[in-house]
Amino acid sequence: MDQQQKLLFLKPEADSATPLYLQLSHKLAAAIHAGFWKAEDPLPSERTFCEVLGLSRVTARKALDLLYEQGMIVRRQGAGTFITPKLEQPLSRLTNLSEMLKQRGFVPGSRWLKREVAPASAEELMRLNLAPNARVSRLLRVRTANDVVMAVEETALPHHLVADPLKIGDSLYEYMQNARLGVVRAIQNIAAVNANARLASLADIPEGQAMLHLVRVGYLESGLPVELTHSWFRSDYYDFVVELHRQV
Repeated sequence: MDQQQKLLFLKPEADSATPLYLQLSHKLAAAIHAGFWKAEDPLPSERTFCEVLGLSRVTARKALDLLYEQGMIVRRQGAGTFITPKLEQPLSRLTNLSEMLKQRGFVPGSRWLKREVAPASAEELMRLNLAPNARVSRLLRVRTANDVVMAVEETALPHHLVADPLKIGDSLYEYMQNARLGVVRAIQNIAAVNANARLASLADIPEGQAMLHLVRVGYLESGLPVELTHSWFRSDYYDFVVELHRQV
């Protein structure tokens, strides 16, 4: 499909009650998800959108502004507009999300929503090998790249090891390393889920959108489980990659 055909697919319906810029934004988002444009591909200029689709410059700009606010496109001064690069995280080794984002040219960030001490849930008691009636330091935050939400993350740590969760700064793993609680091994499970109302609100996505749910239990060198983390990643930005080798 050439550029002209791709653009004609985006043509808004003049007799629709939906504003033209919203139609264009929705159709362009659908085309990106369908693979019409790949990660890091350049988009046509606003002028091209206007000429091919018969739209005003204001309409084209408002449509692209919406996609920019949603993190689907990036603007590079002097170069144009591009599809946001998709992040790939290898599953074969422990990685620090903040460092990985920096290496790919993003500005990492996080916003704490909760840092509290609470009774451990049944899952936390089992996975962290805690005694009945034990407490955990529980953390809830959203992880961002260039101010766009990439993931929602909820972590439980044994309270007897991490007594004051308010002392944890931007990097959980840096805090744990400094506290001699560095994770050296982890077991992860991953599944596809649809965002419920709570996750959709936190991740700034529509309810029902696909997400990648990762559950990780981290262990100290002694074999003691020290971290239980549930992470929900936006599937439109995030891929997990596994490299396989044939045994000979």
